[in-house]
Amino acid sequence: MPKRNDLEQKALHYVVNTGYQGVLQSDLWRELGASSREGSRVSIKLEEKGLIRREKELQEGRWTYRLYPKRLPASIETIIDCPCLLCPDNARCDPTTAISPKSCPKLTDWIMNLGKEPQTVQAPASDQAIANIENIEEDDGSDAESLDS
Repeated sequence: MPKRNDLEQKALHYVVNTGYQGVLQSDLWRELGASSREGSRVSIKLEEKGLIRREKELQEGRWTYRLYPKRLPASIETIIDCPCLLCPDNARCDPTTAISPKSCPKLTDWIMNLGKEPQTVQAPASDQAIANIENIEEDDGSDAESLDS
């Protein structure tokens, strides 16, 4: 039987790798090759240390716990879709000016949706959008010349 600290580290690593979906306590112990008694002790210990969160869940007629990490490791994927990265006003953005992160609706929406699963919704093309595309294709470029002068 592995030492408790080794088992705690392996359990914590496994729970962290499950991310926001968590893992059933019973599945974790099977994965680690531990007894349910030892597994329960380890999960309680990790919860007491503030490393995981345990939520009671009914699975196939039996009560068990789903284990969630309290913190996930930071990675570039956590900020890759932050609107600030490609914002044209980024250089002028400052909490003390009119262009501010405090009043940015795109940043607020992004923050409010952190941790949620991305939803892929395809909006239907409106008649106006199609008309705009057709107008662009028919444009002879005279507007571009007037802007240059």
